[in-house]
Amino acid sequence: MARGSEIVAGVDLGSSKVAAVIMEIDGSERNIIGVSLVPSGGGLREGQVVSIERTTEAIMRAVDEAARMAGCTISNVRVGIGGSGTMGYNSDGTVAIRGGRVNQTDVDRVLEGARAVPLHSDKQILHALPQEFIIDGHDRIRTPVGMNGVRLEARVHVITANRTALINAIECCSKAGLTVDKVVFGGLASSAAVTTREERELGCVVVDVGGGTVDLAVWYDHALVHTVSLDWGGDELTKQIARGLRTPVRSAESIKQRFGCALATMVSDGETMEVPSVGGREPQIRQRHLLCEILEPGLEEMFTRVAEEIDVAGCRELLAAGVVLTGGTANLEAVADLGEDILVGMPVRVGTPRGAGGLVDVVQDARYATAVGLCLDDFDTMSQPVGVAKPQRGSGVWSKFRGLIDQWF
Repeated sequence: MARGSEIVAGVDLGSSKVAAVIMEIDGSERNIIGVSLVPSGGGLREGQVVSIERTTEAIMRAVDEAARMAGCTISNVRVGIGGSGTMGYNSDGTVAIRGGRVNQTDVDRVLEGARAVPLHSDKQILHALPQEFIIDGHDRIRTPVGMNGVRLEARVHVITANRTALINAIECCSKAGLTVDKVVFGGLASSAAVTTREERELGCVVVDVGGGTVDLAVWYDHALVHTVSLDWGGDELTKQIARGLRTPVRSAESIKQRFGCALATMVSDGETMEVPSVGGREPQIRQRHLLCEILEPGLEEMFTRVAEEIDVAGCRELLAAGVVLTGGTANLEAVADLGEDILVGMPVRVGTPRGAGGLVDVVQDARYATAVGLCLDDFDTMSQPVGVAKPQRGSGVWSKFRGLIDQWF
């Protein structure tokens, strides 16, 4: 490692897997030096922790494997989360400009005003991302500091998450011997890894399909305008395959990855595959076409829900760059073609991590999008997130979270 370089680690807490990526940052150079992907072991469901012990074990395994590959020790991580209850909304704030010229204090005040909205007791603000500033009616201002005026307004996209889910995720990392520097919405981190500035400017939708959730992020003019985490994921497809082909769930996942195709019409009737049976019975030889007939309706349902959320955002006609699909399910053959059939008029492409060197051949897989995005930390050039406070050191786990809660509230 180069002298003076910085080492960062991203951990993506997914329903079916925990991905860890370690990156070395030296000036403008970003090189991936360690990666790992391990099963979550049933510790997470729909993006949220359901077993502290299993999730902690998965985090430890993922980080240790990536650290051994990188030849370094990791003590601090950035964590990506999503899951049921994670969603965004747009908010406005207004303040008077003191002294007639905008300074950083004015910007901080107007952003704080935009964040100051009533929240349910189980919700926590994860990010407050500026969309634009307005000075005396003049809009689309990106950097207002130094400009003259009387009234400063801010339009902000606020992303909230389930408060308990956040604390549980941080507790798992703490039990694994890690300090959480930052918690980031998975759809935001994925956007950093798989989209270009031009796509975010023209307008695009990032659809990160995980095992238990679909994280959606709608971008226009370099700003987030809509985010949501849908309670649907690739694990649902795996269960349907297991039932339809009468095979164990673990085998169904392997079959999906190896033989899955989103469009049944693209598979010939003569293609076959070996399918393990349950209960120790002999394997079966089944038509690959049957697998695709199971996958296609489920994926159609997912894209239909994505279309509904794009309509909720109210800017379908502005999204010239279309849809960027990522996450494990994006690896299925012809999934982008099916997406274009459902999302009429919108181009769809599969997005894999970009923007870094090093082990790029290993992470050229949509499953690593969130973890790579966490390390890129490109959020300051996209929108500026408000990071989650670090847990304070103390005697025992609870003292750390007590300090965290005190900083939030």
